[in-house]
Amino acid sequence: MTRFNERTVKRTSPAPVTEDATASPRSGRSTLALTSAATAVALMTYTAPVVTLPDTVAALHTPLSAQAWLLNGTPLGLAALLLVAGSLADDYGRRRVFVAGTLALGLTTALGGLTTSTWAFTLARVAQGAASAAILASSLGLLVAAFPSPRGRLHATGVWGAFVSGGIALGPLVAGAMPGWRVAYAVLGAAALLVAGASFRTLTESRSPRGGRPDIAGALTFGLALVSLVAALTLGRDGWLRAPVALLLAATLVLLGAFTLIERRFSPTPMIDLALFRTPRFLVSSLSGLVTGLTVIGLFSYLPALLQQTVGMSAMDTAWLFLLWSGLSFTVALQAKRLAGRVATRWQLAAGFLLHAGGALTMLGALDAGSWPRLLPGLVLGGVGSGLLNAALPLLAVESVPATRAAMGSGAQQTFRYIGSCAGVALTIAIATSSGGGLAHGADMAIAVSAGLAAVGAAGVMALRERGH
Repeated sequence: MTRFNERTVKRTSPAPVTEDATASPRSGRSTLALTSAATAVALMTYTAPVVTLPDTVAALHTPLSAQAWLLNGTPLGLAALLLVAGSLADDYGRRRVFVAGTLALGLTTALGGLTTSTWAFTLARVAQGAASAAILASSLGLLVAAFPSPRGRLHATGVWGAFVSGGIALGPLVAGAMPGWRVAYAVLGAAALLVAGASFRTLTESRSPRGGRPDIAGALTFGLALVSLVAALTLGRDGWLRAPVALLLAATLVLLGAFTLIERRFSPTPMIDLALFRTPRFLVSSLSGLVTGLTVIGLFSYLPALLQQTVGMSAMDTAWLFLLWSGLSFTVALQAKRLAGRVATRWQLAAGFLLHAGGALTMLGALDAGSWPRLLPGLVLGGVGSGLLNAALPLLAVESVPATRAAMGSGAQQTFRYIGSCAGVALTIAIATSSGGGLAHGADMAIAVSAGLAAVGAAGVMALRERGH
Protein backbone atom coordinates (compact mmCIF):
# COMPACT_ATOMS: atom_id res chain seq x y z
CA MET A 1 0.00 0.00 0.00
CA THR A 2 1.31 3.41 -0.96
CA ARG A 3 2.00 5.58 2.05
CA PHE A 4 1.06 9.23 2.06
CA ASN A 5 2.55 11.74 4.47
CA GLU A 6 1.62 15.35 5.14
CA ARG A 7 4.26 17.31 3.24
CA THR A 8 5.40 15.00 0.46
CA VAL A 9 3.62 12.34 -1.50
CA LYS A 10 5.62 9.25 -2.32
CA ARG A 11 4.06 7.40 -5.24
CA THR A 12 4.89 3.98 -6.57
CA SER A 13 3.01 4.68 -9.82
CA PRO A 14 4.95 5.71 -12.94
CA ALA A 15 5.21 9.33 -13.98
CA PRO A 16 2.18 10.48 -15.95
CA VAL A 17 2.40 9.98 -19.68
CA THR A 18 0.64 12.98 -21.16
CA GLU A 19 0.70 14.73 -24.50
CA ASP A 20 1.72 17.99 -22.87
CA ALA A 21 4.12 16.73 -20.25
CA THR A 22 6.69 19.15 -21.57
CA ALA A 23 4.28 22.09 -21.72
CA SER A 24 5.93 25.48 -22.14
CA PRO A 25 5.54 28.19 -19.49
CA ARG A 26 3.27 30.09 -21.88
CA SER A 27 1.11 27.01 -22.39
CA GLY A 28 0.96 26.53 -18.63
CA ARG A 29 -0.17 30.11 -18.10
CA SER A 30 -2.88 29.73 -20.75
CA THR A 31 -4.09 26.51 -19.14
CA LEU A 32 -4.21 28.14 -15.71
CA ALA A 33 -6.04 31.20 -17.06
CA LEU A 34 -8.69 29.21 -18.92
CA THR A 35 -9.32 26.61 -16.22
CA SER A 36 -9.56 29.35 -13.60
CA ALA A 37 -11.94 31.39 -15.75
CA ALA A 38 -14.21 28.42 -16.44
CA THR A 39 -14.18 27.44 -12.77
CA ALA A 40 -15.12 31.00 -11.78
CA VAL A 41 -18.04 31.01 -14.24
CA ALA A 42 -19.20 27.61 -12.96
CA LEU A 43 -19.18 28.87 -9.37
CA MET A 44 -20.88 32.12 -10.41
CA THR A 45 -23.66 30.05 -11.96
CA TYR A 46 -23.79 27.94 -8.80
CA THR A 47 -24.15 30.95 -6.46
CA ALA A 48 -26.37 33.18 -8.63
CA PRO A 49 -29.62 31.96 -6.96
CA VAL A 50 -28.23 32.90 -3.54
CA VAL A 51 -29.49 36.47 -3.95
CA THR A 52 -32.14 35.95 -6.64
CA LEU A 53 -34.01 33.14 -4.87
CA PRO A 54 -36.97 35.31 -3.69
CA ASP A 55 -37.48 36.73 -7.22
CA THR A 56 -37.10 33.31 -8.82
CA VAL A 57 -39.59 31.78 -6.37
CA ALA A 58 -42.09 34.54 -7.17
CA ALA A 59 -41.62 34.25 -10.95
CA LEU A 60 -41.95 30.47 -10.97
CA HIS A 61 -44.65 30.32 -8.24
CA THR A 62 -42.50 27.84 -6.30
CA PRO A 63 -44.06 26.53 -3.06
CA LEU A 64 -41.98 26.50 0.13
CA SER A 65 -41.63 22.71 -0.02
CA ALA A 66 -39.89 22.93 -3.40
CA GLN A 67 -37.50 25.83 -2.71
CA ALA A 68 -34.70 23.49 -1.68
CA TRP A 69 -34.76 22.03 -5.20
CA LEU A 70 -34.01 25.44 -6.72
CA LEU A 71 -30.77 25.52 -4.72
CA ASN A 72 -30.01 21.80 -4.82
CA GLY A 73 -30.40 21.27 -8.57
CA THR A 74 -26.81 22.23 -9.40
CA PRO A 75 -25.15 20.34 -6.52
CA LEU A 76 -27.24 17.30 -7.51
CA GLY A 77 -25.71 17.33 -10.99
CA LEU A 78 -22.27 18.00 -9.53
CA ALA A 79 -22.42 15.22 -6.96
CA ALA A 80 -23.77 12.66 -9.44
CA LEU A 81 -21.18 13.25 -12.16
CA LEU A 82 -17.97 14.60 -10.61
CA LEU A 83 -16.32 11.23 -10.06
CA VAL A 84 -17.56 9.97 -13.42
CA ALA A 85 -16.29 13.10 -15.19
CA GLY A 86 -12.91 12.87 -13.46
CA SER A 87 -12.44 9.25 -14.49
CA LEU A 88 -13.48 9.96 -18.08
CA ALA A 89 -11.18 12.99 -18.24
CA ASP A 90 -8.16 10.96 -17.13
CA ASP A 91 -8.87 8.14 -19.59
CA TYR A 92 -10.28 9.90 -22.66
CA GLY A 93 -8.85 13.40 -22.59
CA ARG A 94 -9.03 16.19 -20.03
CA ARG A 95 -9.21 18.91 -22.69
CA ARG A 96 -12.06 17.07 -24.42
CA VAL A 97 -14.10 16.77 -21.23
CA PHE A 98 -13.27 20.35 -20.18
CA VAL A 99 -14.35 21.93 -23.48
CA ALA A 100 -17.53 19.83 -23.63
CA GLY A 101 -18.40 20.79 -20.06
CA THR A 102 -17.81 24.50 -20.65
CA LEU A 103 -19.91 24.47 -23.81
CA ALA A 104 -22.71 22.59 -22.05
CA LEU A 105 -22.60 25.02 -19.12
CA GLY A 106 -23.11 27.96 -21.46
CA LEU A 107 -26.08 26.38 -23.21
CA THR A 108 -27.84 25.03 -20.11
CA THR A 109 -27.37 28.28 -18.17
CA ALA A 110 -28.87 30.34 -20.98
CA LEU A 111 -31.77 27.89 -21.27
CA GLY A 112 -32.33 28.05 -17.51
CA GLY A 113 -33.12 31.74 -17.84
CA LEU A 114 -35.95 30.92 -20.26
CA THR A 115 -37.80 28.44 -18.04
CA THR A 116 -41.28 29.20 -16.73
CA SER A 117 -41.84 26.44 -14.16
CA THR A 118 -40.12 25.12 -11.07
CA TRP A 119 -39.49 21.66 -12.50
CA ALA A 120 -38.00 23.01 -15.74
CA PHE A 121 -35.73 25.41 -13.84
CA THR A 122 -34.63 22.59 -11.53
CA LEU A 123 -33.81 20.34 -14.52
CA ALA A 124 -31.78 23.18 -16.04
CA ARG A 125 -29.90 23.57 -12.76
CA VAL A 126 -29.18 19.84 -12.64
CA ALA A 127 -27.81 20.06 -16.19
CA GLN A 128 -25.66 23.06 -15.17
CA GLY A 129 -24.31 20.98 -12.30
CA ALA A 130 -23.45 18.11 -14.64
CA ALA A 131 -21.62 20.51 -16.96
CA SER A 132 -19.82 22.10 -14.02
CA ALA A 133 -18.74 18.63 -12.89
CA ALA A 134 -16.90 18.16 -16.18
CA ILE A 135 -15.18 21.53 -15.73
CA LEU A 136 -14.16 21.13 -12.09
CA ALA A 137 -12.96 17.53 -12.38
CA SER A 138 -10.93 18.04 -15.57
CA SER A 139 -9.43 21.41 -14.55
CA LEU A 140 -7.08 20.02 -11.92
CA GLY A 141 -6.07 17.18 -14.24
CA LEU A 142 -5.12 19.74 -16.89
CA LEU A 143 -3.16 21.74 -14.33
CA VAL A 144 -1.22 18.73 -13.06
CA ALA A 145 -0.18 17.96 -16.65
CA ALA A 146 0.69 21.60 -17.40
CA PHE A 147 2.64 22.09 -14.15
CA PRO A 148 4.60 18.86 -13.51
CA SER A 149 6.95 20.33 -10.87
CA PRO A 150 5.83 20.46 -7.20
CA ARG A 151 6.44 24.22 -7.04
CA GLY A 152 4.49 24.89 -10.21
CA ARG A 153 1.65 22.64 -9.07
CA LEU A 154 1.48 24.43 -5.73
CA HIS A 155 1.17 27.78 -7.48
CA ALA A 156 -1.41 26.55 -10.00
CA THR A 157 -3.70 24.82 -7.50
CA GLY A 158 -3.49 27.85 -5.21
CA VAL A 159 -4.59 30.21 -7.97
CA TRP A 160 -7.32 27.79 -9.09
CA GLY A 161 -8.60 27.49 -5.51
CA ALA A 162 -8.70 31.28 -5.24
CA PHE A 163 -10.88 31.45 -8.35
CA VAL A 164 -13.31 29.05 -6.68
CA SER A 165 -13.72 31.77 -4.05
CA GLY A 166 -13.72 34.45 -6.75
CA GLY A 167 -16.61 32.80 -8.57
CA ILE A 168 -18.53 32.51 -5.33
CA ALA A 169 -17.92 36.22 -4.74
CA LEU A 170 -18.88 37.44 -8.21
CA GLY A 171 -21.96 35.26 -8.76
CA PRO A 172 -24.27 37.13 -6.37
CA LEU A 173 -22.91 40.51 -7.49
CA VAL A 174 -23.50 39.82 -11.18
CA ALA A 175 -26.94 38.34 -10.51
CA GLY A 176 -27.92 41.20 -8.22
CA ALA A 177 -26.67 43.86 -10.65
CA MET A 178 -28.73 42.58 -13.59
CA PRO A 179 -32.24 43.93 -14.36
CA GLY A 180 -33.63 40.49 -13.59
CA TRP A 181 -32.54 36.95 -12.78
CA ARG A 182 -33.22 35.81 -16.36
CA VAL A 183 -30.79 38.39 -17.73
CA ALA A 184 -28.17 37.20 -15.25
CA TYR A 185 -28.41 33.66 -16.60
CA ALA A 186 -28.06 34.93 -20.17
CA VAL A 187 -24.87 36.84 -19.27
CA LEU A 188 -23.35 33.87 -17.44
CA GLY A 189 -24.23 31.53 -20.30
CA ALA A 190 -22.53 33.84 -22.78
CA ALA A 191 -19.40 34.00 -20.59
CA ALA A 192 -19.17 30.20 -20.47
CA LEU A 193 -19.49 29.97 -24.26
CA LEU A 194 -16.65 32.48 -24.71
CA VAL A 195 -14.37 30.43 -22.45
CA ALA A 196 -15.36 27.26 -24.34
CA GLY A 197 -14.32 28.83 -27.64
CA ALA A 198 -10.96 30.01 -26.27
CA SER A 199 -10.30 26.63 -24.65
CA PHE A 200 -10.99 24.71 -27.88
CA ARG A 201 -8.37 26.78 -29.69
CA THR A 202 -5.75 26.99 -26.93
CA LEU A 203 -5.63 23.97 -24.62
CA THR A 204 -3.46 20.92 -25.26
CA GLU A 205 -4.83 17.43 -24.68
CA SER A 206 -3.59 15.20 -21.85
CA ARG A 207 -4.72 11.86 -20.46
CA SER A 208 -3.74 8.94 -18.27
CA PRO A 209 -1.79 6.12 -19.96
CA ARG A 210 -3.79 3.26 -18.48
CA GLY A 211 -6.30 2.86 -21.36
CA GLY A 212 -9.12 0.32 -21.24
CA ARG A 213 -12.88 0.56 -21.71
CA PRO A 214 -15.04 3.09 -19.86
CA ASP A 215 -16.50 1.85 -16.60
CA ILE A 216 -20.10 2.29 -17.75
CA ALA A 217 -21.63 -0.02 -15.13
CA GLY A 218 -19.75 1.75 -12.35
CA ALA A 219 -20.72 5.17 -13.67
CA LEU A 220 -24.41 4.26 -13.89
CA THR A 221 -24.67 2.68 -10.44
CA PHE A 222 -22.68 5.43 -8.73
CA GLY A 223 -24.56 8.24 -10.48
CA LEU A 224 -27.95 6.72 -9.65
CA ALA A 225 -26.87 6.15 -6.04
CA LEU A 226 -26.00 9.83 -5.64
CA VAL A 227 -29.22 10.97 -7.33
CA SER A 228 -31.17 8.81 -4.87
CA LEU A 229 -29.19 10.14 -1.91
CA VAL A 230 -29.56 13.81 -2.85
CA ALA A 231 -33.27 13.36 -3.58
CA ALA A 232 -33.71 11.75 -0.15
CA LEU A 233 -31.82 14.57 1.57
CA THR A 234 -33.90 17.21 -0.21
CA LEU A 235 -37.25 15.51 0.43
CA GLY A 236 -36.27 14.77 4.02
CA ARG A 237 -36.88 18.38 5.08
CA ASP A 238 -40.62 17.61 4.91
CA GLY A 239 -40.26 14.54 7.13
CA TRP A 240 -37.56 11.90 7.41
CA LEU A 241 -39.95 9.06 8.25
CA ARG A 242 -42.00 9.30 5.05
CA ALA A 243 -42.04 6.29 2.69
CA PRO A 244 -40.44 8.08 -0.33
CA VAL A 245 -37.45 9.14 1.77
CA ALA A 246 -36.99 5.64 3.18
CA LEU A 247 -37.22 4.06 -0.28
CA LEU A 248 -34.69 6.50 -1.72
CA LEU A 249 -32.24 5.85 1.12
CA ALA A 250 -32.67 2.09 0.68
CA ALA A 251 -32.06 2.45 -3.05
CA THR A 252 -28.90 4.44 -2.28
CA LEU A 253 -27.53 1.64 -0.11
CA VAL A 254 -28.32 -1.04 -2.68
CA LEU A 255 -26.76 0.95 -5.51
CA LEU A 256 -23.64 1.76 -3.51
CA GLY A 257 -23.28 -1.93 -2.69
CA ALA A 258 -23.57 -2.77 -6.39
CA PHE A 259 -21.02 -0.07 -7.24
CA THR A 260 -18.54 -1.47 -4.72
CA LEU A 261 -18.96 -4.97 -6.13
CA ILE A 262 -18.48 -3.74 -9.71
CA GLU A 263 -15.36 -1.76 -8.85
CA ARG A 264 -13.76 -4.64 -6.94
CA ARG A 265 -14.73 -7.65 -9.05
CA PHE A 266 -15.90 -6.80 -12.54
CA SER A 267 -14.35 -3.59 -13.84
CA PRO A 268 -10.86 -3.88 -15.40
CA THR A 269 -10.50 -0.07 -15.27
CA PRO A 270 -12.50 1.05 -12.20
CA MET A 271 -13.47 4.70 -11.79
CA ILE A 272 -11.86 4.77 -8.37
CA ASP A 273 -9.42 2.52 -6.55
CA LEU A 274 -11.40 1.72 -3.39
CA ALA A 275 -8.14 0.88 -1.59
CA LEU A 276 -7.51 4.65 -1.48
CA PHE A 277 -10.07 4.87 1.32
CA ARG A 278 -7.58 3.06 3.53
CA THR A 279 -5.02 5.86 3.15
CA PRO A 280 -5.24 8.70 5.71
CA ARG A 281 -4.52 11.43 3.17
CA PHE A 282 -7.38 10.41 0.84
CA LEU A 283 -9.71 10.07 3.82
CA VAL A 284 -8.79 13.57 4.98
CA SER A 285 -9.42 14.88 1.45
CA SER A 286 -12.84 13.22 1.29
CA LEU A 287 -13.89 14.22 4.81
CA SER A 288 -12.78 17.81 4.28
CA GLY A 289 -14.76 18.07 1.07
CA LEU A 290 -17.86 16.67 2.79
CA VAL A 291 -17.65 18.97 5.82
CA THR A 292 -16.94 22.03 3.65
CA GLY A 293 -20.12 21.40 1.68
CA LEU A 294 -22.18 20.55 4.74
CA THR A 295 -21.17 23.58 6.79
CA VAL A 296 -19.77 26.40 4.66
CA ILE A 297 -21.69 25.97 1.40
CA GLY A 298 -24.83 24.71 3.12
CA LEU A 299 -25.12 27.76 5.38
CA PHE A 300 -24.00 30.51 3.01
CA SER A 301 -26.21 29.24 0.17
CA TYR A 302 -29.37 30.10 2.12
CA LEU A 303 -28.25 32.81 4.54
CA PRO A 304 -28.63 35.65 1.98
CA ALA A 305 -32.25 34.63 1.34
CA LEU A 306 -32.83 34.59 5.09
CA LEU A 307 -31.43 38.10 5.32
CA GLN A 308 -33.78 39.35 2.62
CA GLN A 309 -36.76 37.77 4.33
CA THR A 310 -35.97 38.80 7.92
CA VAL A 311 -34.04 42.06 7.69
CA GLY A 312 -35.63 43.25 4.45
CA MET A 313 -32.40 43.80 2.51
CA SER A 314 -32.49 43.94 -1.29
CA ALA A 315 -30.76 41.35 -3.47
CA MET A 316 -27.99 43.82 -4.40
CA ASP A 317 -27.43 44.95 -0.81
CA THR A 318 -27.16 41.32 0.24
CA ALA A 319 -24.67 40.63 -2.55
CA TRP A 320 -22.45 43.54 -1.46
CA LEU A 321 -22.62 42.44 2.16
CA PHE A 322 -21.57 38.89 1.34
CA LEU A 323 -18.76 40.18 -0.83
CA LEU A 324 -16.96 40.77 2.48
CA TRP A 325 -17.04 37.02 3.11
CA SER A 326 -16.38 35.81 -0.42
CA GLY A 327 -13.86 38.55 -1.24
CA LEU A 328 -11.82 37.70 1.83
CA SER A 329 -12.04 34.05 0.88
CA PHE A 330 -10.60 34.86 -2.57
CA THR A 331 -7.77 37.00 -1.14
CA VAL A 332 -6.80 34.50 1.54
CA ALA A 333 -6.90 31.54 -0.87
CA LEU A 334 -4.64 33.42 -3.29
CA GLN A 335 -2.08 34.08 -0.56
CA ALA A 336 -2.40 30.83 1.39
CA LYS A 337 -0.05 28.97 -0.96
CA ARG A 338 2.74 30.70 0.99
CA LEU A 339 1.78 28.46 3.92
CA ALA A 340 2.80 25.30 2.07
CA GLY A 341 5.88 23.73 3.60
CA ARG A 342 5.41 25.80 6.75
CA VAL A 343 1.98 24.69 7.94
CA ALA A 344 0.80 21.09 7.55
CA THR A 345 -2.29 20.72 5.36
CA ARG A 346 -4.35 19.18 8.15
CA TRP A 347 -3.67 22.21 10.38
CA GLN A 348 -4.74 24.53 7.60
CA LEU A 349 -7.96 22.58 7.12
CA ALA A 350 -8.69 22.41 10.85
CA ALA A 351 -8.06 26.16 11.17
CA GLY A 352 -10.46 26.80 8.28
CA PHE A 353 -13.23 24.78 9.92
CA LEU A 354 -12.69 26.39 13.33
CA LEU A 355 -12.71 29.90 11.85
CA HIS A 356 -16.00 29.11 10.13
CA ALA A 357 -17.41 27.79 13.40
CA GLY A 358 -16.26 30.88 15.31
CA GLY A 359 -17.61 33.21 12.64
CA ALA A 360 -20.98 31.45 12.62
CA LEU A 361 -21.30 31.72 16.40
CA THR A 362 -20.66 35.49 16.30
CA MET A 363 -23.63 35.87 13.92
CA LEU A 364 -26.12 34.41 16.38
CA GLY A 365 -28.91 36.84 17.17
CA ALA A 366 -28.16 39.24 14.30
CA LEU A 367 -31.20 38.34 12.22
CA ASP A 368 -33.50 38.29 15.22
CA ALA A 369 -32.29 41.79 16.12
CA GLY A 370 -32.70 42.95 12.50
CA SER A 371 -29.09 44.17 12.49
CA TRP A 372 -26.92 43.32 9.50
CA PRO A 373 -23.83 45.10 10.98
CA ARG A 374 -23.74 42.41 13.66
CA LEU A 375 -22.93 39.92 10.89
CA LEU A 376 -19.69 41.66 9.92
CA PRO A 377 -17.28 39.98 12.40
CA GLY A 378 -18.67 36.57 11.50
CA LEU A 379 -18.35 37.24 7.78
CA VAL A 380 -14.71 38.25 8.28
CA LEU A 381 -13.84 35.13 10.29
CA GLY A 382 -15.81 32.89 7.95
CA GLY A 383 -14.18 34.45 4.88
CA VAL A 384 -10.69 33.79 6.18
CA GLY A 385 -11.65 30.22 7.07
CA SER A 386 -13.21 29.61 3.67
CA GLY A 387 -10.08 30.94 1.96
CA LEU A 388 -7.86 28.53 3.88
CA LEU A 389 -10.12 25.64 2.90
CA ASN A 390 -10.30 26.61 -0.77
CA ALA A 391 -6.50 26.86 -0.93
CA ALA A 392 -5.81 23.53 0.76
CA LEU A 393 -8.52 21.37 -0.80
CA PRO A 394 -7.45 21.35 -4.49
CA LEU A 395 -3.81 20.64 -3.66
CA LEU A 396 -4.82 17.84 -1.31
CA ALA A 397 -7.18 16.41 -3.94
CA VAL A 398 -4.39 15.85 -6.49
CA GLU A 399 -1.72 14.87 -3.97
CA SER A 400 -3.88 12.20 -2.32
CA VAL A 401 -3.89 10.06 -5.50
CA PRO A 402 -1.31 8.95 -8.09
CA ALA A 403 -0.44 11.73 -10.54
CA THR A 404 -2.00 9.83 -13.45
CA ARG A 405 -5.42 9.96 -11.73
CA ALA A 406 -5.42 13.65 -10.77
CA ALA A 407 -8.82 14.37 -12.34
CA MET A 408 -10.30 11.36 -10.55
CA GLY A 409 -8.88 12.61 -7.23
CA SER A 410 -10.41 16.02 -7.85
CA GLY A 411 -13.73 14.46 -8.80
CA ALA A 412 -13.78 12.24 -5.71
CA GLN A 413 -13.14 15.10 -3.28
CA GLN A 414 -15.62 17.41 -4.94
CA THR A 415 -18.23 14.66 -5.06
CA PHE A 416 -18.11 14.58 -1.28
CA ARG A 417 -18.13 18.39 -1.22
CA TYR A 418 -21.37 18.67 -3.16
CA ILE A 419 -23.05 15.77 -1.41
CA GLY A 420 -22.34 17.76 1.73
CA SER A 421 -23.68 20.88 0.05
CA CYS A 422 -26.99 19.20 -0.82
CA ALA A 423 -27.33 17.90 2.71
CA GLY A 424 -26.29 21.25 4.19
CA VAL A 425 -28.79 23.28 2.14
CA ALA A 426 -31.62 20.87 2.93
CA LEU A 427 -30.68 20.86 6.62
CA THR A 428 -30.38 24.67 6.82
CA ILE A 429 -33.74 25.23 5.14
CA ALA A 430 -35.42 22.54 7.25
CA ILE A 431 -34.14 23.97 10.54
CA ALA A 432 -34.73 27.61 9.61
CA THR A 433 -38.28 27.16 8.32
CA SER A 434 -39.57 24.64 10.87
CA SER A 435 -38.86 26.58 14.06
CA GLY A 436 -41.90 27.61 16.06
CA GLY A 437 -40.11 30.80 17.10
CA GLY A 438 -40.12 32.31 13.62
CA LEU A 439 -37.67 32.47 10.73
CA ALA A 440 -35.02 34.51 12.56
CA HIS A 441 -35.01 32.09 15.49
CA GLY A 442 -34.80 29.16 13.09
CA ALA A 443 -31.87 30.83 11.34
CA ASP A 444 -30.01 31.00 14.67
CA MET A 445 -30.56 27.29 15.18
CA ALA A 446 -29.26 26.53 11.68
CA ILE A 447 -26.20 28.72 12.25
CA ALA A 448 -25.45 26.96 15.55
CA VAL A 449 -25.73 23.53 13.91
CA SER A 450 -23.34 24.63 11.13
CA ALA A 451 -20.81 25.80 13.72
CA GLY A 452 -21.05 22.53 15.64
CA LEU A 453 -20.58 20.40 12.53
CA ALA A 454 -17.55 22.47 11.46
CA ALA A 455 -15.94 21.91 14.87
CA VAL A 456 -16.56 18.17 14.53
CA GLY A 457 -14.98 18.32 11.07
CA ALA A 458 -11.85 19.99 12.47
CA ALA A 459 -11.54 17.26 15.09
CA GLY A 460 -12.10 14.56 12.46
CA VAL A 461 -9.35 15.90 10.20
CA MET A 462 -6.87 15.82 13.06
CA ALA A 463 -7.99 12.39 14.27
CA LEU A 464 -7.72 10.80 10.84
CA ARG A 465 -4.19 12.08 10.44
CA GLU A 466 -3.15 10.82 13.86
CA ARG A 467 -4.60 7.42 13.06
CA GLY A 468 -2.41 7.24 9.98
CA HIS A 469 0.81 7.19 12.03
